[in-house]
Formats: sequence, structure tokens, C-alpha cells
Amino acid sequence: MHNWKGLWKESWKYLAAIIGIAVVILMVSDFNRRTAEARRLAAERDRVSAVVTHLVATNQALKTQIAYVTSDAAVVEWARERQRWVKEGDHAAVILPPANSTPMPTLAPLTTPVVVENWQVWQSLFFDSPTDTP
Repeated sequence: MHNWKGLWKESWKYLAAIIGIAVVILMVSDFNRRTAEARRLAAERDRVSAVVTHLVATNQALKTQIAYVTSDAAVVEWARERQRWVKEGDHAAVILPPANSTPMPTLAPLTTPVVVENWQVWQSLFFDSPTDTP
């Protein structure tokens, strides 16, 4: 019995060391999992912060645009520049070309169609790469 008692004392120490190492391994793996989650959440926070900053800037730009569009200055600009309306007392001027002038024609570029024979199409299908086709 004396032999078993000594063996039990030695086994208990090894068992306690193995349990301690297992607990340390579990704690380290939990710490790694938590730090990885913290990094992922920090990256997500940065991404969301950038999106929010962009949306706030867009919101401010839209508010500025709405303020201008609903102003009298925008109505005057629309009437005078786009609709060519004049105010009472204004003198509208219409610029006309000289009476004897000939308008310059705009030349359209001529395109000649590429004539591909039937045998060339079959040859390109079987022997050429897709970028070599005419």
C-alpha cells in the first residue's frame, strides 16, 4: 500500500499540472477570441463611422441644395437662363446669322462595313482565339 500512496501523491501533482495547463490554454484561447472580436468590432465601427460621415455630408449638401432651389434666386435663374423669359423693362436680343451667310454643314464620318466571308467566320470559330475574330 505504501507504494500506491506514493504513486497517488505523484499522480495528483501531474494531474493538477495538466489541469492547470488546460485551464491556461482555455484562458489564452478565450483571450484570443475576444481580441479578434474586438478587432472585428473596431473595424466595423470605423466602417460605419465613415458611412455616417459620408451620409452627414450628403445630407448637408442636400439641405443646401433644397435651400437654394426653394429660393427666389433659383426661380429667377430658371426663368431667365433656361426658359429665356424677360422681366418687364428688359429688351430681349435674338442673335441671327448674317442674311447672306451659308451655314457650315457638319460632316459625318463615313464608315465602311467590313465584309467577312463565310469561310472566315468558320475559320475564326475553330482556329482563332476570341480576341482574333474580325
